[in-house]
Amino acid sequence: MRKLGVWAFVLLLLLSLLEGCSRNDEVFRTQGHVFGTQVQISIYGNSEERAQELGNAVLKEFDRLHHKFHAWQPSQLTALNDAIARGETFQADEEMVDLLKSATVLAEQSDNLFNPAIGHLIRLWGFQSSDITEHGPSRAEIKHWVDANPRMRDLVFDGTRISSKNKAVMIDLGGYAKGYALDRAARILRDAHVKAALVNVGGNIIAIGQPGDRPWRVGIRDPRSEGMIASVALHDNEAIGTSGDYERYFMKDGKRHPHIIDPRTGETTDVVASVTILISGGKDVGLRSDGNSKPMFVAGPAHWKEVADHLGLKAVMLIDANHNVEVTPAMEQRLAAKE
Repeated sequence: MRKLGVWAFVLLLLLSLLEGCSRNDEVFRTQGHVFGTQVQISIYGNSEERAQELGNAVLKEFDRLHHKFHAWQPSQLTALNDAIARGETFQADEEMVDLLKSATVLAEQSDNLFNPAIGHLIRLWGFQSSDITEHGPSRAEIKHWVDANPRMRDLVFDGTRISSKNKAVMIDLGGYAKGYALDRAARILRDAHVKAALVNVGGNIIAIGQPGDRPWRVGIRDPRSEGMIASVALHDNEAIGTSGDYERYFMKDGKRHPHIIDPRTGETTDVVASVTILISGGKDVGLRSDGNSKPMFVAGPAHWKEVADHLGLKAVMLIDANHNVEVTPAMEQRLAAKE
């Protein structure tokens, strides 16, 4: 790992994109707002009418997933959580079962630094809301839910029926569903035989094909400013995802409280500004780019490298709260590449 000065490569994804193609008029964009964030679908090589049609199809799929897996508005996920709280079995479907099983695998691999079962803690801190306001849960309240020890492995699957051995489990897929949505978008666009596309869900981005003679490029910024200072090329079937403390957070007594909670302590963490990873290859690059950044964010500056090695992640950048920047050699190479 190499530590860099902040002026070199300070990274968090901008919603704006830099085209990698030579003719801007061949890229058509569809924009929307879902999952509580901005969404942009850029399609290359189709007519404007066809690009709009496909963009709308992707937005429709995003809306479906948003309503199915919403953590606090009535949804299939809240119905599951209600059943768990009552000690009952819930009749789900294959999509939900597959997503929860994959989340369980990552939770176990990360020693539960990634733990979507801590929904009660997320709610306690006020992050299951569209409007983030200052919160200050008591130590007793936090301890209650930490001691309850909810884990994804508490879930029991019987076909598409789901129950839990622990009533304290409350699933929140806020750190996972956007990645799954990227993979679903990629499937829709590939099935439509688009030449190239780039899908951006709040800074989690997946690339399909290549727009012209150069790959897609995405802009990157300092997590504490709006300045764009670097970019990275994305090739076909690559995705980049960031966990950061800059969008969903509140300040209290001079301390920043981001929405990412350490399951071990039940506390928010203010020692990391952002973690960004680049994932290449496979059928679930979007999902992996979203979920895998959380364990390193929670592990913090002292232990993120060990977690990255354990999870087999090669291209990673971490910026701590003091603007110290560290990148793996693989990420440094991708940031420096001129394509």
